[in-house]
Amino acid sequence: MNFLAIETSCDETSCAIVDNHGHILAHIIRSQIDDHKKYAGVVPELAARKHLEICDYLVMNALQDAHCDKNDITAICATAGPGLIGSLLIGLMVGQAFSHAWKKPFYAINHIEAHALSPTLNETIVFPYLLLLVSGGHSEFIYVDDVGRYYQLGKTIDDAAGEAFDKAAKLLKLPYPGGPHIEQAAKNGNPNAYQLARPMIYKQGCDLSFSGLKSDLRRHILQHQQPLSDMMRDDFAASFQQAITDTIIARCKNALTMTPTPVKQIVVAGGVGANNYIKNGLIELCYRNNLTFYAPPPILCTDNAAMIAWAAHMRFKKNLPLGFHHARPRWPLEEMNNI
Repeated sequence: MNFLAIETSCDETSCAIVDNHGHILAHIIRSQIDDHKKYAGVVPELAARKHLEICDYLVMNALQDAHCDKNDITAICATAGPGLIGSLLIGLMVGQAFSHAWKKPFYAINHIEAHALSPTLNETIVFPYLLLLVSGGHSEFIYVDDVGRYYQLGKTIDDAAGEAFDKAAKLLKLPYPGGPHIEQAAKNGNPNAYQLARPMIYKQGCDLSFSGLKSDLRRHILQHQQPLSDMMRDDFAASFQQAITDTIIARCKNALTMTPTPVKQIVVAGGVGANNYIKNGLIELCYRNNLTFYAPPPILCTDNAAMIAWAAHMRFKKNLPLGFHHARPRWPLEEMNNI
């Protein structure tokens, strides 16, 4: 069984073909970073236009890469939410068009569920596990009991971690997207140079907050002569990265005490999960608590169609419904427990 998937929830246009054994037969991701970086963030209307320009071509290119044709495709699936409504509509319309033309079943997939299940694509992961989803649009702790059974333990009450990285990079005059550039600058900086805020780390629960950290960084920067020297910029980047890491680790400790049953694995997914400094902090936390840590390869951390196809496969194997056929800018993962 080969599932062809389309992912257009934000600013990456992606198409993949994955079989029921988890073999990725084709996987194409087209980034829009060059189109959005001058705005220091994603422009929703521009993102939708760029998806429209290339989405159908990526489907045909994926077939070529997989050395197959429409007769080898069992079903077509696309991200239905959450995400930018204009971007979601493009992927859904293209996917449904091919579904109708090829007379193939069409499945609409929850983007967060795809992230939650992405670690099982190329690794043996034992349910249940604690998922830390950290990306440009999402930051939350999820107890993954099984396919189709998810329980949100905590989430950001303001900015997502990736959004905070982007805003911090803008303050430091670093390029967009901010995460990789802050991580690179931080390698030359002192993480203890500036004592930045660690929002909510002493509060009960495992909700996250990064808006106050961003504001604190801005306040510290304005206290120094502008423009910042390279050394000061690197120190700020390292201190900011350290503050986010400390916050995530502290909230993760709380999340471990909140799971309905004990877990043996912590899994990180989402674009921020590619940050090695944060991963090393989580690895140390797991080591101290006799837990196993796993992060998907970087290409499966960011938005990608392979995880969309795999989520469809996993739900199909469990004989679970495969989502709605309309775009949903907000689609809480726990709603998947009821459909």
